[in-house]
Amino acid sequence: MPHRNDMTDLCDCRCIHEKRVTTATAEALPEQDNQQMAQLFKAMGDANRLKILWALDHGEMCVCDIAAFLQVSESAVSHQLRLLRQLQLVSNRREGPILYYHLNDHHVAALMQTALEHTRE
Repeated sequence: MPHRNDMTDLCDCRCIHEKRVTTATAEALPEQDNQQMAQLFKAMGDANRLKILWALDHGEMCVCDIAAFLQVSESAVSHQLRLLRQLQLVSNRREGPILYYHLNDHHVAALMQTALEHTRE
């Protein structure tokens, strides 16, 4: 039997509030949306990817710039950018031989700002 202190997050009795369960079920995200959001938060949950996104919120950068900023290899940055691009968090544009990356839209910056505000409360 679990120790009493291990159960502080449990109710003292077992009861199911059918109306609350029904409401939660009716309001649940479609599975595809849920999975996509989980992937988004997983991507943003990596410290280096979050640093990249934060930096790009302040101006576009090429892989070389980001690698210098993070003090990691360009190959490592390229790998992270590929994932961020697949999740539609960043986009790029070519100017001659240089490929510049930027945030895909304002929602990415808004997510980071909301998270920052939450962590600072």
